[in-house]
Amino acid sequence: MNFLLSIAFVLCWSSGFIGAKLGAGSASAVTILMWRFLPLTVILIVVAVTAARTSWRGLAVRDVARQAMIGVLSQSGYLLTVYYAIQLGVSSGTTALIDGVQPLVAGALAGPLLRQYVSRKQWLGLCLGVSGVAIVTTADAAARTGVAWWAYLVPFLGMFSLVAATFLESRSRTRVAPAVSMTVHCTTSAVIFTALAVSIGAAKPPAELSFWAAISWLVALSTFGGYGLYWLILRRSGITKVNTLMFLMAPVTAVWGALMFGEPFGPQTALGLAIGLAAVVIVYRGDTSSTTLCARNADTAETAKPAEYSA
Repeated sequence: MNFLLSIAFVLCWSSGFIGAKLGAGSASAVTILMWRFLPLTVILIVVAVTAARTSWRGLAVRDVARQAMIGVLSQSGYLLTVYYAIQLGVSSGTTALIDGVQPLVAGALAGPLLRQYVSRKQWLGLCLGVSGVAIVTTADAAARTGVAWWAYLVPFLGMFSLVAATFLESRSRTRVAPAVSMTVHCTTSAVIFTALAVSIGAAKPPAELSFWAAISWLVALSTFGGYGLYWLILRRSGITKVNTLMFLMAPVTAVWGALMFGEPFGPQTALGLAIGLAAVVIVYRGDTSSTTLCARNADTAETAKPAEYSA
């Protein structure tokens, strides 16, 4: 089951970069994001009021506020930078490749911040994955012309935003139902992107069919599929594993972008894909010997957390 969830997560998360590319030709990043979250938020609120009311019971105001902050970091901050980079001309594959350094950052911080054990094999896999990402990034960026150098720095801001959201969620003692967290996250993003779009005069959606096709793609695959599976796998398998899967986003998106948009895909990209797959295998196997220690450390961390994290 975990293997199938991982495959679905990689495909759905990668679809977000492709969907952003689909919509970039007909509207600005803010317009796409506004109309991605507005109808989705209405649906989620209706579900929350009718079918998922029990999931909200027992939640304190600070629990909802924490989820709102997680939504600002993991959706608003992350997605705005990704979409803006693609709007500036950075290819979907390159954007995913730059975001691929996230696992190393999260892995380096997991020990001191979350008291999670990271084995030597896992560190080897993490470093190997970064090498694969660097190979593909170099090849993809070298093939692009007419894009400002600083545009490649924009996705790094989104990467750090998602890392911060991951740690904020991992440090919470209150377990929030996925339906609740997604509703809060999407509502927060809808408010932020609507306010931003209205303020710059970009709220009106274009009439092109391609725009609404991109919106449907992003809602179904990227939000419900990719975003929902991200938090599910995070809770089931831990921060090291879920972030290791992020290594696969870059090569998968590069292949996808090459097939759909004719973006560059050469021997270096293929090599990076192979190295990324090897990194995932090493990290997953390296976790076997440390399962018990991870569980003990998690229990210790839970009991050691201050009262402010209680429900």
